[in-house]
Amino acid sequence: MGLPKLSHLVLSIVLAMSGAAGAAPLSLDDFVDADPAQARIGQLLFYDPILSGNRNISCGTCHHHDHAGGDGLSLGIGEGGTGLGPDRTPGTGDDRIAKRIPRNAPALWNLGHRSIDVLFHDGRLEVSDQFGNGFDTPAEEWFPEGLDHIVAAQALLPMTSEFEMAGNVGENEVIGAVRDRIDLGWPILAKRVRTIPEYGEMFVDAFDHIDHSSEVTIVEIGNAIGAFVASEWISIDSPYDAWLTEGTPLPEAAERGRQLFFGSARCATCHSGPLFTDQGFHALSLPAFGPGRTRLFDQVSRDVGRMAETDLLEDAYRFRTPSLRNVALTAPYGHNGAFATLEAMIRHHADPLASRARWRPADARLPDVPWLAAGDFVIRQDRFEMQRQKARLDIHPAALSATEIADLVAFLQALTGETVDQRPLGRPNRVPSGLPVD
Repeated sequence: MGLPKLSHLVLSIVLAMSGAAGAAPLSLDDFVDADPAQARIGQLLFYDPILSGNRNISCGTCHHHDHAGGDGLSLGIGEGGTGLGPDRTPGTGDDRIAKRIPRNAPALWNLGHRSIDVLFHDGRLEVSDQFGNGFDTPAEEWFPEGLDHIVAAQALLPMTSEFEMAGNVGENEVIGAVRDRIDLGWPILAKRVRTIPEYGEMFVDAFDHIDHSSEVTIVEIGNAIGAFVASEWISIDSPYDAWLTEGTPLPEAAERGRQLFFGSARCATCHSGPLFTDQGFHALSLPAFGPGRTRLFDQVSRDVGRMAETDLLEDAYRFRTPSLRNVALTAPYGHNGAFATLEAMIRHHADPLASRARWRPADARLPDVPWLAAGDFVIRQDRFEMQRQKARLDIHPAALSATEIADLVAFLQALTGETVDQRPLGRPNRVPSGLPVD
């Protein structure tokens, strides 16, 4: 049974006793400030292919409103592909994709929360003073200063990725510059944007320190996109939020699932706090497939996760704990999108090794790419690598019945916001570059 309406004092006592004491209610004050005029520019840039090397893909292609800020694929199809979401195709001829995106497109919900200080599945972007620019990124000391927050910083990195947005070597000036040094492509993109009169005027109006369009740099572009993402994807009005703040009863199955989540199922060990993430890194022994995120000195088609950033063996195969808010909308699940349903992902958490043994390539949502098919699952033939991955496991089996799994699914569905389909700005019908909008 759900809780009756209670006073805030009594409700807080009940929450503390029920194991949800750490799940404080969310409010707009918990999120970074976003200037509306800057967010409007960010909305346009988010969907404008002008920021890709070949002018053929935007941020919104893989993080689309129609797909709850994702693309609905296990591993995405980046630069060179056509279409959206599960219907996206890998292109043809010289423009076709040369590689699948190595990891699942992460959701954007609530990235503007002030507590977030690390992003990407491997945490390669962190708030840090290590390089004197506010962030620890792959650009190291060449990352620009002046970005407002981590969401603005995150916006810059996909632009430098060959397979995400920059394009193949030899195709355009952006990827050529990035290959020389990671930061050298950003001035090229900034010039593209600021020389479009409509964008130039908008930047002058929205940024107090910009008196002429010629002053616009990649920093203002990143801050505009960051303002858009941080404000556009706020979601704090789920049935769980109503239960948390007002005592509105959850459906019976969801209430049982809540008690399991914070209790014997031990989900809250990692999925803690108001965003349901500890922002930590954990090894789940997910089934391996895809091109992997290879390193210069490690060309095996594998993904070692956090270890690629820290060079610590203890971090091998660990990936960042995702937030669970609106998780029912953001399938498939896992750093590589191995599981298509919440039920399958919960079953994996309950018994990772048994789940790994049951998993089949057909379980992945991978659009057909004939010229890449031979490598899609080649890593699974490396028995030594499979043994290493199985041996790295940070979660412990939990005996869950089919009914309990269904109850956990019901609780996770109760984390879906009531107004997820009513975004402040949404997808624009046109962008100032005149390029097509996905």
